[in-house]
Amino acid sequence: MKERPALKRIKERATKLRGEADPYYVAIADQVTEQRLARELSQTELAELCGTTQSAIARVERGMRPPRIDTLRQIANALDCGLVVELRPRTKTEGESK
Repeated sequence: MKERPALKRIKERATKLRGEADPYYVAIADQVTEQRLARELSQTELAELCGTTQSAIARVERGMRPPRIDTLRQIANALDCGLVVELRPRTKTEGESK
């Protein structure tokens, strides 16, 4: 699927601002931005749907800091998306096969 010009510009600008941002936060930021644009919503409109401010949405979309889980839940609900949080062990625990 071809990336929309608006999404490409936003990603380029965000990449410049992010510097050494955590890739996990960047991935969340990209998903929020992509879903918002797919629904043709401005940051202000999404903020209104979430009961928060445009600047809070902008902070999430910059991906520089960890978003609060309750904020992510509000965003997911406003965008009619599911929110999946998963903990995966990094190492094998006792009893697991090698």
